Amino acid sequence: MKQAVLSVGLLLLSLSAQAGPAINVGVVYDYLEGDRSSYLKRVYNGGTSTAFIKVNVLEIVYNADGTSKEVPITSMTDAKGGATNRDGLMASPARLIVPAGGRQGTRLLYMGQRDTERYFRVRFIPVVPEKEDDFAVTDEERAEYKDALAAGVNVMAGYGTVFFVRPQNTRFDTQISQTTSQYTLRNAGNSVVVLDEFRDCSVAKKTDCEATTKHHILPGRQLVFEKKPERQFSFQLIEGRDKKPMTVNSNG
Repeated sequence: MKQAVLSVGLLLLSLSAQAGPAINVGVVYDYLEGDRSSYLKRVYNGGTSTAFIKVNVLEIVYNADGTSKEVPITSMTDAKGGATNRDGLMASPARLIVPAGGRQGTRLLYMGQRDTERYFRVRFIPVVPEKEDDFAVTDEERAEYKDALAAGVNVMAGYGTVFFVRPQNTRFDTQISQTTSQYTLRNAGNSVVVLDEFRDCSVAKKTDCEATTKHHILPGRQLVFEKKPERQFSFQLIEGRDKKPMTVNSNG
């Protein structure tokens, strides 16, 4: 991080009229296994100017009816009324300076109980640095950056990812059943199960396929898909670090 901060002045001076950051956060879904408490998330900048990024974390809370809401991370005060501790996920650092063509990482740290699985939205938001943002740049560098962005056409696009924190004692139990008309996959474990590269293809013509999708089955939930004549379903069943290819036929 120190090296990125020291190089900001030179990078700002080299901005062109079309300069602008273009960040890439890699995969959209990340998973913290039960035996780990931190996760390194890297951010890439494929643009032509430095990216100043705020990392924002909210918890996703699911209601009984399947709907969800995003809420701020809570904190816990110790018995003496002293400093507070975060109960949930935090990003360290929460401010990133990513040079053009470079990358930086933030470590996502989980603090709190691990009895049940929890879910978080992590947003990476490019910003124009202001004094109150705690970015280590001078007033002159800040002004030059704003002027360079104003001279071009720029889209400061941010990205939101979903972060799954598995229970400490993770248990998987995926139950598969079928009737004459449908398949059901029920998650009877205590952590999310992923159906990756889910494909619905013709049995006779393997290239005749629907768009590939990805499904997450939360604990206590189930995924149902209808049987279709002469169609075949294939997917990767992912339970933590274990991945199992599966294929089911509508005639099965």
